[in-house]
Amino acid sequence: MLRPALLAAALAAAFPAHADTELDTLRAELQELKAAYEARIQALESRLQQAESAATTEASLPSAPVPPTESRADTGSFNPDISLILQGRYAHLDDVEHRAISGFLPAGHDHGLPRGFSLDHTELVMSASVDPYFNGYFNLALVDEEVAIEEAWFQTTSLGHGASLKGGRFLSGLGYQNEQHPHAWDFADNNLMYRALFGEAYGNDGVQLKWVAPTELFIELGAEAGRGAGFPGTDRNANGAGSYAMFGHLGGDVGVSSSWRAGLSYLHAKADERDGELEDLNDVEAETLFSGKSKTWVADFVWKWAPDGNARERNFKLAGEYFRRSERGSLLCEDNLDQGGACDGTEDAYRSRQSGYYVQGVYQFMPRWRTGYRYDRLDPGSVDFGLNSASLAVTDYKPTRHSLMLDYSPSEFSRLRLQVSKDESMESVSENQWFVQYVHSLGAHGAHKF
Repeated sequence: MLRPALLAAALAAAFPAHADTELDTLRAELQELKAAYEARIQALESRLQQAESAATTEASLPSAPVPPTESRADTGSFNPDISLILQGRYAHLDDVEHRAISGFLPAGHDHGLPRGFSLDHTELVMSASVDPYFNGYFNLALVDEEVAIEEAWFQTTSLGHGASLKGGRFLSGLGYQNEQHPHAWDFADNNLMYRALFGEAYGNDGVQLKWVAPTELFIELGAEAGRGAGFPGTDRNANGAGSYAMFGHLGGDVGVSSSWRAGLSYLHAKADERDGELEDLNDVEAETLFSGKSKTWVADFVWKWAPDGNARERNFKLAGEYFRRSERGSLLCEDNLDQGGACDGTEDAYRSRQSGYYVQGVYQFMPRWRTGYRYDRLDPGSVDFGLNSASLAVTDYKPTRHSLMLDYSPSEFSRLRLQVSKDESMESVSENQWFVQYVHSLGAHGAHKF
């Protein structure tokens, strides 16, 4: 019984001594941490005092002139979104010397598409925010030796109440396809309607005021005033505006799978000796000069469908536009008698009322693959050449064209396309046209319009 008692007494004496040792160690570590933090606080206070002293000294010195505030927070930088669009094609066409749409005054000296291999527009695009109040956009088109500024505009971002103002050179908001550049077209070439109306698209140097209503139904109204140098107008070295345009669009959703947009537009342009080329009654090319007013109405409609709103797998787009154009003024048919022609330089009244439309459907039947069909039809309507009817022919032939395309997009930045068209836009000419096209986008590129 003596040994257990001695052992218990020894253990009781040992444990209190061990506990006291651990407490001493913890106290020492806490003291070290406290000393370290106090040293750091003193160092920070010293640096703060030095900074305040330096600021006081600098404030007492004569101040230098303050430079103007820069438009961007990152002063001196220029970092816009930049993209380069590469396009080219192979066109198998008949050997037609002068291509023109029968019954319509041509949009300038357009002799049609080149045969064989060719390079389409190469587009250099830059866009950026100027400051909290403006955005800027620039599109430069290069074709062989020709360089053209297709668009260069600013647009406000903070007018409020759904309003925006655009100024500079821009594609007009009239119609549906007009604001689309060629690389965004669903077919390899332009529809007959836009070729007859504008050559490619109607662009203008001027201003555009647009308003979007704060409603569930999409409502957009716009008005434009500009120089009016593009076809059907001509460049006027005069004050004021040479063209006016107005447009309105409505749109909305139908369930979760469909959406639509419809619009009506009006363009009023002035022309002064607008030149064109026609074949006269002797089948000789004649130069014409038109001076007067051109008025155009355009109605457009677009329907888009995608299962449950997911357009990645499958989608379908149906689009169509209809126009009516009337022109009134005078037409001069320059003398070509020495070339065997029928024109003798007569200038007389000219009137025309013409119309036309196109409708197209494009179906993406599986990811990356699309197919589409387009039908074009124009009506030369009523044309009165006045005294020039003795040398220029009037026709009731209605130009038409059927186009079928298939394209493949390896990614959102590239597209390969095959297209075949039955073109009967020229009277007495029925032509099978084949196109193979590529479109590549390098760099940042924003989403296309609806």
